[in-house]
Amino acid sequence: MTDVRAPGTNAAPVFREGFCAPAARPFILASAILASALGFIDGTVVSIALPAIRASLGADLLQAQWIHNAYMLTISALILIGGAIGDRLGLARVFAAGIGLFVGASLLCAIASSPLFLILARAFQGVGAAIMVPGSLAIIARAYPREERGRAIGIWAAASAITTALGPIIGGLALSLGGPEMWRWIFAINLPLGALAIWLLLSRVGLDPSNSDRQLDVPGAVLATLGLLALAWGLTQLEHGEGATLWIATGAVILLVFLWVEARAPQPMMPLSLFASRTFSGANTLAFTLYSALGIMFFFMPMTFIAGWGVTEIEASAAFAPLSVFLSLLSSRAGALADRIGPKPLLIVGPIIVGVGYGLIGLLAPQQNFWGHMVPAMCLVGLGMSAVVAPLSTSVMGAVEDAQSGIASGINNAVTRMAGLISVAAVGGIVATVYAASGGTESFGLESDAPGHAAAMTTAFQTLAYIAGSLCWLSAVVAAMFIDVPQKAQIDST
Repeated sequence: MTDVRAPGTNAAPVFREGFCAPAARPFILASAILASALGFIDGTVVSIALPAIRASLGADLLQAQWIHNAYMLTISALILIGGAIGDRLGLARVFAAGIGLFVGASLLCAIASSPLFLILARAFQGVGAAIMVPGSLAIIARAYPREERGRAIGIWAAASAITTALGPIIGGLALSLGGPEMWRWIFAINLPLGALAIWLLLSRVGLDPSNSDRQLDVPGAVLATLGLLALAWGLTQLEHGEGATLWIATGAVILLVFLWVEARAPQPMMPLSLFASRTFSGANTLAFTLYSALGIMFFFMPMTFIAGWGVTEIEASAAFAPLSVFLSLLSSRAGALADRIGPKPLLIVGPIIVGVGYGLIGLLAPQQNFWGHMVPAMCLVGLGMSAVVAPLSTSVMGAVEDAQSGIASGINNAVTRMAGLISVAAVGGIVATVYAASGGTESFGLESDAPGHAAAMTTAFQTLAYIAGSLCWLSAVVAAMFIDVPQKAQIDST
């Protein structure tokens, strides 16, 4: 590899090959895989660790929701502008900064001494993830020429699926064997992994051009964050009645102002013209309802199994495994089938199968048979989701012009995260109400030997499973009504 320095300076080397030399590409790919793995694993492992976190910090159910929601809030609101920052200031520099912010916030999570401290640290983690997640794929596209890009992205996707599958298992094993404070190490492990990702990246990157003409939609990002915060806070307060309606109304008004600003911004983070496509709007509506169901189940399921049924953390992690396994094995085949017959049939059948899986979980939950009932039902969920993920992307990409594919993918990514934020916030009051009405005297998700505690948790969880199943069947209806035969929409660029 040849490098040239400006005479008489100590500037960083400029590689003649441009962004990076061919020999450096595997290192940059490894950095992208590590970074995306950090973001993917964090969500599932934290769900498994929540009972231990609550016991350690004395967090109630509302605080547990915000340990989840604070992360989802900032990544949902900022992920679109996060990708634009990379174009504006230099992709490699911003990607490395995102990783650095994420692992720095992980250190704060690891040393958290109170629920509020952890909630704030999780919010900072989400900011880092909003920069890091879109950068992981963009950095591969920048490093690899078009003819090699597909294979590199395939390696990235496969490695990400494997690490996502292994993450909960490793985290569950650590929590089962390491004692109640082991949850702190789940965050601390991000530090060496993040440092390695940054070193792999910055030691191999040459030219990292910025685009000073690219404007950042700062008003849009601020309004989206405030609106989602007010909405989520109001939803979590519905049970308590402490100004919940006012907060929800305030959030709705701010989000309407956000849409007004986006319609007039010269370079909006969310171009509203894309939603002129019936298929694009339908696909994102489907994504919201389907991933709302997934968010509800993945947040409350580990607490039910661990704190209510006495399942160990390593066993509870097995509930996540079918999703990763089926996605790894079948997603590419579902994508190829969607290319042949169109995505619509799969987007109808897939959510129906997922809904059946959640329905069976609700029906069989009172028997509290984790291995005999819950894991097989989650296999149905994994099978159904594997039929949806690739065709959903096909619908989103097929509904827009090629030049808008990046922002379209970003919007879809943001929608799925907003779904997790809003759904978990919305059902918290339902969980608490059903738990109390069923004879529960403690708090849902806390380990307790109190009479009726496990049964009350199970009844509340059963209600959630039926809600999740209904959302999945609604997703199938949306697909049937709004997803058209793939066709590039004629949409004006903004």
